[in-house]
Amino acid sequence: MSQEKALISVVSPVYGCGGTVIELYLRIKKSLEAENLSFELLLIDDGSPDESWPAIEELSKRDERVKGILLSRNFGQHNAITAGLEHASGQWVIVMDCDLQDQPEEIVKLYRKAQEGFDVVLGQRQARKDIFIKKFLSNTFYRVLSYLTQTQQDSSIGNFGIYKAEVISAICTLGDQQRFFPTLVKWVGFKQTSIEIEHSRRTIGKTSYSFRKTLNLALDVMIAFSDRPLKLIVKLGAYISLLAVLYTIVTLVRYLVGDIKVIGYTSLIVSVWFLSGIIILILGIVGLYIGKTYEKVKNRPYYIIKSIKNLES
Repeated sequence: MSQEKALISVVSPVYGCGGTVIELYLRIKKSLEAENLSFELLLIDDGSPDESWPAIEELSKRDERVKGILLSRNFGQHNAITAGLEHASGQWVIVMDCDLQDQPEEIVKLYRKAQEGFDVVLGQRQARKDIFIKKFLSNTFYRVLSYLTQTQQDSSIGNFGIYKAEVISAICTLGDQQRFFPTLVKWVGFKQTSIEIEHSRRTIGKTSYSFRKTLNLALDVMIAFSDRPLKLIVKLGAYISLLAVLYTIVTLVRYLVGDIKVIGYTSLIVSVWFLSGIIILILGIVGLYIGKTYEKVKNRPYYIIKSIKNLES
């Protein structure tokens, strides 16, 4: 039996959330059917180490609106989101985590706000129910990202939101190898707003984002979406070169008045400082070009699908 196109596509990457998948589906189903909103649920198993895929398979058998995508390995949360976005068919797309910290009941609130004429409505977690260290790292990351990208970033806003199909199509056309979803959303533009949503504590499992993973993600995102670190290196090289010139003058004056007795000291210290500044300056300039082309030339796929359920190949 063919199914008509859904109004809302819910995209949720799954990693270590086998115990919440069924509850996620039931709560989405209850919330959207109560408002007579047609939907499809895309669950993307990102190489989850638990029994997430059997749970997704079981749901896809019970309800053809559940679409399962099994990736060949763990590609990362945002690559898994990309896999879901590229297979979503709804007029509106919801992106949410599978751990139920994002409340399925908030989807209707996001959808109603979008009907006021917005292309993107983001969920703003005013009372974020995460542990202190996770909130601290998140706040620090977004502050640094705001500075480096010269954009306004909000740590209370994550992936959870509703996006018009045209927005998702624009995001899918972007060739960025680093698929950090919130930054891609901000980059494509369109008419965006945010509303306060309820955020819950995680009751099953624990976050896969260790300090090391968070740090690596932060570095990758900052390098991918901003060349400001390289520009700062260029400025640093220029300042060092300027200081070297000033220090050269001071050293020569000291030499002429007889304060320096060691033969060769003047030329050595001046050369080291001056050439170090020039080297950093040159490396920064070269890095500006290399940094823009490095990820492009590899041209690797964002993900590889191993198996799918209720979707065309």
